[in-house]
Amino acid sequence: METKTDCVPFKEKTPVLKGAALRTPLFQLEDWEVVDEHHLVKTYKFPDFKQALAFVNRVGEIAECANHHPDIDLTWGKVTLKIWDHKLDGLTENDFILAAEIDQSNAC
Repeated sequence: METKTDCVPFKEKTPVLKGAALRTPLFQLEDWEVVDEHHLVKTYKFPDFKQALAFVNRVGEIAECANHHPDIDLTWGKVTLKIWDHKLDGLTENDFILAAEIDQSNAC
C-alpha cells in the first residue's frame, strides 16, 4: 500500500492539536469525527461479520506497520475505530495519517 505521508516518529515535544489546527485541509477525512479535541472516531459498516473481521485484520496490519494502534470495536457487520496518541493523550498529525491509511485500505 502506498501512502502520501508516513507517520512521523514520536518526539517528546510533539504538539497535541487543538482548535483551528484540527480543521486544516490536511486533516479533512471523510466521515471521521473529532471528539472533544481528543480522539477520532469512525464506524464502518459491512454486510456480514466475516467482512468486518477481514477489515479489522487489515487495520491491524496497518497499525503494526505504523506502530500506532487504534481502539477497535468489532460487532456483526460493524467496526468502530477510535484513534488518538495514548502517550500524549490527544490528537497529533499521526492520528490523521493513520485514519487516512485505514480509509485507503477499505477502498481496495
